[in-house]
Order: sequence, then structure tokens, then C-alpha cells
Amino acid sequence: MGEGQGSSPAMRVPVLEIRGLQVEFRSQGDWVRVVDGASLCIHEGETLCLVGESGCGKSVTALSIARLLPHGLSRISGGQILLLGRSVETMTVSELREIRGSVVSYVFQEPGASLNPVFRVGRQILESLRLHRPGRAHDAEVIRLLKLVGIPAPEARMRDYPHQLSGGMQQRIMIAMALASEPKLLVADEPTTALDVTIQAQILDLIRDLRVRLGMAVLLITHNLGIVGDFADRVAVMYAGQIVEESPARPLLRRPLHPYTRALMQSIPELGRPAIRLHAVPGTVPAPGQWPSGCRFAPRCAQVRSECGSLRPELHDVGDQREVRCPYWQG
Repeated sequence: MGEGQGSSPAMRVPVLEIRGLQVEFRSQGDWVRVVDGASLCIHEGETLCLVGESGCGKSVTALSIARLLPHGLSRISGGQILLLGRSVETMTVSELREIRGSVVSYVFQEPGASLNPVFRVGRQILESLRLHRPGRAHDAEVIRLLKLVGIPAPEARMRDYPHQLSGGMQQRIMIAMALASEPKLLVADEPTTALDVTIQAQILDLIRDLRVRLGMAVLLITHNLGIVGDFADRVAVMYAGQIVEESPARPLLRRPLHPYTRALMQSIPELGRPAIRLHAVPGTVPAPGQWPSGCRFAPRCAQVRSECGSLRPELHDVGDQREVRCPYWQG
């Protein structure tokens, strides 16, 4: 498992439970399913990485947690989302405002697009404090938060506008805003995509350090299995709206079970390995509404069998806290 591993998950408080989630979007008058029966559980102080290519349903799953998907164009058509034991899909508008920020906060992949360009960053953090912790809405708390996320000279930086800061600094501001409400769950949706490799490592180290210091749970959305080894406690791999594998992080990286997970692993360059052409997963993720009738990965699978075109595999418990959606996972 990843760093920061504490007691067994069974001994910790579930912060988030997603049970058989189904999410649909309206398209040309019809409802098209985008997430199909996804189930996840994250405990206090735990990090779960949700991994998969673009178009697999990761961000839709994440936005569903606080019902941030567009009203009228999307719907939760099945399953359940529980935050600290409370059902999200039955919450009123006022109840949703209460949990957004105070229970679950988000950090997105484009900090420059998330920050308001006409307000100083200190004012934007102060606004979050006024909303969620009005008793702490003062400059001293803003400075404390900026120090917490590793921003030098915070007294000066809080007076800067977003365009005066680098991409890495902007992302640290976004993390400070997310932490201002002291959330139980931090959802980081591709938080390092727009950053160079060195800054990526710094942001991931920061989130990991804050997770340990503050005891919050973290859901990290990423397409890159290469970053999860030292970061995650558990990994869930998503493909075409379904969870196809879930496992403690290190066993999954040592021995991925699902053909899709193995294909993702083979596409990661290894430090010190002779320069060779990387493996590429053939084809693309099928669009919602165009999923194959059998195994959804079958058209791209190197180990495909004749029956995979019609077989609809279920998620099997294979022991050691591991699940896989493939009956031929043993080879």
C-alpha cells in the first residue's frame, strides 16, 4: 500500500460510499448512460486513485459526489452516494450547499480557469472562509493556509492576481481554497495535468503530506498509473463506465489482473530501462451509448476469446482485497 497507511480500512470511518452508481446524460432527446454500476468506498485518512483513459467516466463519477453535474442535462438513474452516511441524491439544495466544501472539496486540473482573474488570490480564499468558517475569515487565517500549502512570502502573495503566479503556485492556491473549509474528503481531478514533471511531483507530495497531517480522505482522479505507486492506498481502474479492477495499490502494480490494467501498465516508461517503443493500447474508449454488448474491453484486448463478445463479466472478488471484471484474469 501507499505511504501514510494507517489502521485497516475496516477499522476506519467511511467518508464516501458509492454503491452501484448509474449516471445518464440527455443527448438528442434520449438518456445515455455514462457511468454504469460503479461502486467505491473511501475511509477516513485513506487515498483512493481512480484511474483510466479520458472518456471512461472518472470525472463524471467525481462530480456526482456533490451533485455538481448540470441540472436537467444529467441524472443519477440508479445506485446510491453516501457522504458520512448521508444520502446525497435525496439532499435538498440547502443541504447540498452545506456539504459542498465543508464535507467534500474539489481541486481541478486547470487552476487558471478556476481562479477569478479580477480578484486577488487572498480575497478568493477569504471568500471561501466567509462561506464555510466565518469565525476564521481574516487575513491571519489566509496567511496560515498559504503557509500550509508551501507558498513563500504569503503576506505578499495574497495580494497577487492569479496571472502573476505560476501554474504550480495557482494550483497551491486552489488547494488552499479547498482546505479553507476543512473538508473530510478532497477530490483532486487530474490536479497535475497542466504542470511540468517537477511541479507535478511537488503538488502530489503536498496533497499526500496534507492528507497525513489533516487526516482527510483523498480521491485522486488520474489517467496515469505511474504516479500512484507511492501515493495511493488503493486503486480503482475504470473503463467504459465500469470499475474493471480494484486493489490495494502495490499488489496491483506488481501484478495487474485485468487485461486493461496490464495494458495501461505496459504503456508506462520505466526509469533505467533501455529505450524501447512503448506499448500502446489499440483503438479508443467506446463512447457512451456505443458500448459493446459483451465485455467492453474485448475489441481492444490482446487476450480476447471468442466468448468475450457476448459475455458480460461481473466484478469478481479474487481474495486479498482485490476485485476484477474478467473471468480469465488468471491467464
